Amino acid sequence: MIAIIDYGAGNLFSVKNALEFLKKDCVITADAEEIRKADAMILPGVGAFPDAMRMLEEKGLDVVIQEEAEKKPLLGICLGMQMLFETSYEFGETKGLGLLPGCVQLIDGGGLKIPHMGWNDLTVLNPCAMTKDLPENAYVYFVHSFRAETPDENISCYTVYNEKIPALVHKGFVYGAQFHPEKSGTVGLGLLENFARLVEK
Repeated sequence: MIAIIDYGAGNLFSVKNALEFLKKDCVITADAEEIRKADAMILPGVGAFPDAMRMLEEKGLDVVIQEEAEKKPLLGICLGMQMLFETSYEFGETKGLGLLPGCVQLIDGGGLKIPHMGWNDLTVLNPCAMTKDLPENAYVYFVHSFRAETPDENISCYTVYNEKIPALVHKGFVYGAQFHPEKSGTVGLGLLENFARLVEK
């Protein structure tokens, strides 16, 4: 069972639909015990970092995620990925979950339109379980104005939008996708399949 964490700021149903298309057992939940019993977790997210962290903390789910991420796979998607880091500078400074080293900062578009929205290619820097069988010239769908800043050792894939943007990050049981795998066609479905396989016997 994969728990899709509902804290009030997630793109929940498109993630659930993608997992169900792949015939994966999943549930949308805000229940701490259900999350603890799950085999893996997905933390979606859309909107602003401070609001999302506040909602997560108000439900007491920040501590649950931090504890469970030491035991089983966690995938953060878009804002959910950004929340995995130590700090964000969106609308001031806000503390994140601290599961990955680094911070979240505004993209330097260099004259390109912000938010970064659309399809961009992935370049593999450090292969991980989620990049297994990733096709060459893989394109995925992004919608974001902020990007993670983290050591290269935590970057599995990146894209370039004026600057290098971490697209898929990984450390231990923790994975994060800046793009939306649930909206990224067969490439995105393949990445979700790889994530689900982390807990399949």
